[in-house]
Amino acid sequence: MDLFTVWFLLIGALLIGVALAGSLVKRLPLTTSILYLGVGIVLGPHLSGLLGVDPIAHSVVLERLAEVAVIVSLFTAGLKLRVPIADRRWRVPVRLATTSMALTVAMVALASVVLLQLPLGVGIVLGAILAPTDPVLASDVQVEHPFDTNRLRFGLTGEASLNDGTALPFLMLGLGLLGLHDLGTWGWRWVAIDVVWAITIGIAIGGLLGTLIGKLVLYLRRTHKEAVGLDDFLALGLIALAYGAALACHAYGFLAVFAAGLALRRIERMATGPGREKDPVSLVGPESLVGPGAAAADIATHPELAPAYMAQAVLAFNEQLERIGEIAVVVTVGAMLSTDRFATETLWFVPLLFLVIRPVSTAVGLARAALTRREHLLIGWFGIRGIGSVYYLMFAVNHGLPDVFAEQVISITLVVIALSVVGHGVSVTPLMNRWGEPLH
Repeated sequence: MDLFTVWFLLIGALLIGVALAGSLVKRLPLTTSILYLGVGIVLGPHLSGLLGVDPIAHSVVLERLAEVAVIVSLFTAGLKLRVPIADRRWRVPVRLATTSMALTVAMVALASVVLLQLPLGVGIVLGAILAPTDPVLASDVQVEHPFDTNRLRFGLTGEASLNDGTALPFLMLGLGLLGLHDLGTWGWRWVAIDVVWAITIGIAIGGLLGTLIGKLVLYLRRTHKEAVGLDDFLALGLIALAYGAALACHAYGFLAVFAAGLALRRIERMATGPGREKDPVSLVGPESLVGPGAAAADIATHPELAPAYMAQAVLAFNEQLERIGEIAVVVTVGAMLSTDRFATETLWFVPLLFLVIRPVSTAVGLARAALTRREHLLIGWFGIRGIGSVYYLMFAVNHGLPDVFAEQVISITLVVIALSVVGHGVSVTPLMNRWGEPLH
């Protein structure tokens, strides 16, 4: 049996297994990410040898794979967050993605310099890689649907979405200190371009494109009964257009894609109001979103229901893409894990990150926030690392991170991701079932 045939069998068995075991996993102290990680380890070079992935030799492919997975998840998160931008609930994720993010980078950099004897630039790079929480692997602590008002879930979802963009300036700063990126005299270029311009323009481009394209589609559907169907193409096209336009303007594509999802959801919210009485799923059932019958076409062009239908159809498609991306990246992470890369410093660095740096950074960032002690503790624990860290790791490697430091950074990052997948995955179900009930 040739290798190509074996891969067809493995992929088919994995996808069917996930479909069959999905409801069972939700009742257990497990997540699907743990299963994917285990599959990757089994397929890796130390067991079956079917999947050999070298993070340095294959860094370009790995960067693109993680990049696609992240932008799909960010667009999905934007569609799920239905809260108006002016709402006070946004204060928590914004503070987590700015103040707590900066503190995390600083503390990781300090530990790297003092305890690991790494140069400051490498320490900041490692901090930028490990600081972002993950919008994909954090699905069990994300908002469950656009009308979810759980304050804890909203804060963690918003943080994971925003900090994938706010981490990049710190990564560029670290690379600049290593001579791999132009910071400008006294850092003027870093502040003006990498921070102010890239963040502001990225958000503006995504918001503008999401609004324009969403309104155009609704106009065609409501007025001319055109542009009906192919909402999956609409999702993919908007993601690609927002991301590409931001990159072309030297802005942050991650923030642009997230802003595009928020803008599309904003159109729906402005048209249907705060409640879900006009949610097409609650009215006719989810089958109408994918069925070829007249019901779907009628709702898609209905003057009142069209915005909700468009947003829900795009979200449903994107959630499926998100799961596929999660499988691909997490299995690959499992295959990259090897005993050769388990450096001794990971034995103390990982608990330092999870049990000291994360709780301290969130406590400081959320000081005097309108949160309960329980919410503070859960936010401090659920700093799930994953696909975003894979992307930033490969980005750094591809931008010339010296080999003498690259292996050490790779070792720490992969172990952090693996232990985060397992540790946070095992704890998420019991903790959220016991203490994660809705808090408005």
